[in-house]
Amino acid sequence: MLAGQQVIILRQDVERNRGQEAQRSNIVAAKAIAGAVRTTLGPRGMDKMLVSSTGDVVITNDGATILQEISVQHPGAKMVIEVAKAQDDEVGDGTTTAVVLVGALMEQAELMLAKKIHPTVIAQGYRLGMGKALEIIKNLSIKVDPFDRKTLLKIADTAMTGKSIESVKGKLDGIVVDAVMAIADKSSGKVLADEDDVIIKKQKGASMDDAELIKGIVIDKKRVNETMPKRIKSAKVALVASPLEIKKTQVKAKIKITSSEQMDAFGLQERETLKKLSDAVIASGANVLLCQKGIADPIQFYLGKAGVLAVEDVAEDDMKNAAKALGASVMNKAEDLTPGVLGSAELVEESDDIDIIRIEGCKNPKTTTILLRGTSDYLLDELERAVVDGTRVVMDTMEDASFLVGGGAVETELVLGIRDYASTVGGRVQLAIEAYAASFEVIPLTLAENSGYNMIDKLVNLKNAHAKGQKNAGLNVYNGEIIDMLKEGVIEPSRSKRQSIQSSAESAIMLIRVDDMMITQNKAPQGGMNY
Repeated sequence: MLAGQQVIILRQDVERNRGQEAQRSNIVAAKAIAGAVRTTLGPRGMDKMLVSSTGDVVITNDGATILQEISVQHPGAKMVIEVAKAQDDEVGDGTTTAVVLVGALMEQAELMLAKKIHPTVIAQGYRLGMGKALEIIKNLSIKVDPFDRKTLLKIADTAMTGKSIESVKGKLDGIVVDAVMAIADKSSGKVLADEDDVIIKKQKGASMDDAELIKGIVIDKKRVNETMPKRIKSAKVALVASPLEIKKTQVKAKIKITSSEQMDAFGLQERETLKKLSDAVIASGANVLLCQKGIADPIQFYLGKAGVLAVEDVAEDDMKNAAKALGASVMNKAEDLTPGVLGSAELVEESDDIDIIRIEGCKNPKTTTILLRGTSDYLLDELERAVVDGTRVVMDTMEDASFLVGGGAVETELVLGIRDYASTVGGRVQLAIEAYAASFEVIPLTLAENSGYNMIDKLVNLKNAHAKGQKNAGLNVYNGEIIDMLKEGVIEPSRSKRQSIQSSAESAIMLIRVDDMMITQNKAPQGGMNY
């Protein structure tokens, strides 16, 4: 009955790509995203200028930021960007490496598909290659004392090299390492460091050289009253969550006053209530008060007269961070304050040039603050990105107690090691494993290309050095020589490399296995209004 008639299964607004067309579409998308960030890889990588539809400008060579800012529609491209996001969330660095590897894996897959090698064979080879790569990474990892400051400085330096703020990285290295070491907690033989405990504050003005580490916190506020002292030494800090003022009643009520005596009595009662609140703060021994809500004018007067520095409307996050840094407790009411719940700091001071309160000199701070200064918002944003990368890689190294050398040395070892492994497998899967190994060549090739050297010559020199047993040999991007990266101090966390290998291989395998894409085209409804 239906012979010769077209049977429509899908909706009319569904676009469908099948077979080689779908595979080619994903390959092109992955290569395009990798190509967008490839030129940013390495110390001599270039920057990208990203301009939004509203005119906002971002200038950076941070892979995660670039991919976060650009808008893509292709589902395959979105998967590659997800790789960068996962890398950034898990490690904090190595996003460009992960994305470039995905592009290289898809390029190798394209060559194998042209030779009629089935996608499932390619996926199997990639999976076996990934397992071998992780094994090689484990063997190449170098153990280190988590609190070895000298090694941690080199880790931070490597992460921040190549940024536009390189002129001050020498100072930032020490700030980043000291900040993380201050909040790192060693328990059960393991070191744990929470990135939320390292707070980064930005203040426009002065120069990048004015960046500093504060073993405490910075609050973007001023004291509530000019009669209060600007500087308190040997501070005892009280933290109160509720407002220090007359509370409104839960129900509507009216007070009928018929005489001046009643008015005076009402005012006296109100002042006494407020005086009790201020007395409770003073009696606790506090000379600094941080209040999450407002502070009434009479209480400001009483506290100022007693020499107490008070700050109102402090953000909830700042209150929590202050409690961690000071070893204090946030009390719900001023009446609950006792000497035992107060925090201590060597100095609390209101800055003269910018509207901030500095609380520093905490004995065992569980929260530290890195204060960044810069002449423009663009510079401050890039400075922040560099410091975030630095803190994350230092944390990763301390938690794993291991690192790897950089400069393309690890990737060259992976190329040689995985190829040797492929020869033991045999069959068509061997070709896929060899292709997986070849994809790692993209890292040293890109480092050489971005540094202005002949890519093939440098890759051959690297392979030659590693074939002779020089497993730490890498490319010096400044003079083009093949040197020992461990002696040079170019090192990075093991976790970064491990994560980039896993996420890139798994994403490539998923994309290679797709042979049918059905994309629904969203169309606006005809007529009516859109809400």
